[in-house]
Amino acid sequence: MSVISIAAKRGLSLKIIRPWCNLLTNSASSTRVTCLWSSTKPAHVPADLVDKLERLALVDFRTKQGLACLEKAIRFADQLHVVDTSGVEPMDSVLEDRALNLRGDAVVEGDCAEELLQLSKNTVEEYFVAPPGNIPLPTREERTAMLKHSEF
Repeated sequence: MSVISIAAKRGLSLKIIRPWCNLLTNSASSTRVTCLWSSTKPAHVPADLVDKLERLALVDFRTKQGLACLEKAIRFADQLHVVDTSGVEPMDSVLEDRALNLRGDAVVEGDCAEELLQLSKNTVEEYFVAPPGNIPLPTREERTAMLKHSEF
């Protein structure tokens, strides 16, 4: 049975597996390479972590569909923990095989504050105004209480 068919039966992402297995097994190396894959545990997300993610991302995970999407994303990311990266040098850039031409670092003197302030949608006097930050969401208990008192 091939690695691809085993991965498909386990519900693993073939978009990740297929290119790497093809690359490794079809290499010109004299060493035989076999792709091994182990399945990851199903993602169980504790309620306090869901609350924290809702506050940080301003995304509602109260529905089964939202929670299933979150668990699917975590399972996808957990696949990266299975990959053995021991002995692999970290990359400086994803474009290590290319020459990166940098522009000249020329200092331009000039009074351009008014021009820069005109680029902003909202300014006060000579300052940029940032939009308001994340709005805190109610806690799980507060949401439950609100839902009990709602007309839905």
